[in-house]
Amino acid sequence: MTSSVHSLTTLRSHSSRSNASASVPANLTWMAHWSLLTAFLVVLSGCNFLPKDAADAQTKPSGAAQGQGATAVDVAIAATAPLEATREYTGTTQPLQEVAIRAQAEGQLRQLKVDVGDRVQQGQTLAQIDDSLLKAATTEAESELAARRSEISQLQTQVSDARTQVEQSRLQLQQAESDAARYEKLARDGAVTLQQAEQARTQAKTAAQVLRSSQEKVRNQQQAIVAANGRIVAQQAVVAQQQERRSYAVLTSPINGAVLTRSTEQGNLVQVGNELLRLGDFSRAKVTVQVSELGLAKVRLGGAAKVRLDAFPNEQFAGTVTRVSPAANPTSRLIPVEVTIPNSSGKVGSGLLARVSFTQQTTDRVVVPIAALQDDRVRNKQPNQPGANAGATGTTQPAKGNDKAQKTKGTVFVVTGEGEQAKVAARSVALGKQADGNVQVLTGLNPGDRYVARTSRPLKGGDSVRLSILSAK
Repeated sequence: MTSSVHSLTTLRSHSSRSNASASVPANLTWMAHWSLLTAFLVVLSGCNFLPKDAADAQTKPSGAAQGQGATAVDVAIAATAPLEATREYTGTTQPLQEVAIRAQAEGQLRQLKVDVGDRVQQGQTLAQIDDSLLKAATTEAESELAARRSEISQLQTQVSDARTQVEQSRLQLQQAESDAARYEKLARDGAVTLQQAEQARTQAKTAAQVLRSSQEKVRNQQQAIVAANGRIVAQQAVVAQQQERRSYAVLTSPINGAVLTRSTEQGNLVQVGNELLRLGDFSRAKVTVQVSELGLAKVRLGGAAKVRLDAFPNEQFAGTVTRVSPAANPTSRLIPVEVTIPNSSGKVGSGLLARVSFTQQTTDRVVVPIAALQDDRVRNKQPNQPGANAGATGTTQPAKGNDKAQKTKGTVFVVTGEGEQAKVAARSVALGKQADGNVQVLTGLNPGDRYVARTSRPLKGGDSVRLSILSAK
């Protein structure tokens, strides 16, 4: 600035001398003035613009001032959580039991009393098939049974008569034998002739033959009754069969549930085996999901499962593993697993998209990102990498199945104070399992504590920090 003033003074004095000298040419005077003005502008420009290094030195704070600035950090709140993310499997809801109602008799469908969506009770009549032919066949079988029973009555009467005849023949035989013995004695005494005695013996033999014949007749009649009883039993079976066939004309519900499908209409002719209705038991609902070989370790028969339905986004259903297939799909290597959920209200229908996750009886621990630990080896980072909290040491132990050491201790910075008073305190923590970039904190950090999840530069206890806009409140 002093040079500029000096140049301006020189310009003025030179101008005065120019005016005083009348012998100097006018052109030379003008050129001199222009040269002096140019030099003045150059000097003035040098005074206003400093070199870049000097300007930076003036704007940048001193080393002491720079070290005292607050470090920008991202703050999170400690909370308990499972270490690994829960995997969900998708499936479709189905009724606990599904039954097809098929025709067991041929005929015209006279009545169909239910439609899709109707609730039914066990034993409720669903449909009626024309049973005219079945009724006639049943009546015929019953008439034949009555005839068989009448035959039995006749045979029993004949047996009774034959037994009476046997008794008469026995009496006649006794009389004939008595007469033969008397005539034989009289013949020896000469009171009667030998011929008369011989006739008496012949009559006794005839009476014995008549008795045997009567007894044989009784036995034959009894055998006829046995055979007739067999025919009656067979005819009773025919009658029962016809009655059972006739009962097929009335279709009833075997379960409590709802009608899923209706395959025919009233008035149609149905054949044996035709499906008329399909029923579902919705007292409980089931979901079948395909689980990989790796995920099967978390599944056990009778274990708990959580089921979410897109149809009811605000509800979660407690399920139970009721079936684990022993065979995996040979192509996809997936194992079908069946989960059952309660459905007492009946609002869970068939065909709804379900999301199933399997839970294990484990205790949740405080979980923090590995990047929040001061120990670099836990985070597999070098100390000079951005975001690394360098400078702390911890205890290591060999990791099973891995050559790398797994840390059991580390340091987490806990935030204390608010606003401009926010500072960090180093806290030693015991570490547990690690997975997916997170680590369990066994001791040293409690749920609700605020800790530094990420920092712009290394920290030490007592440093002032400035919370970023991403920090948890």
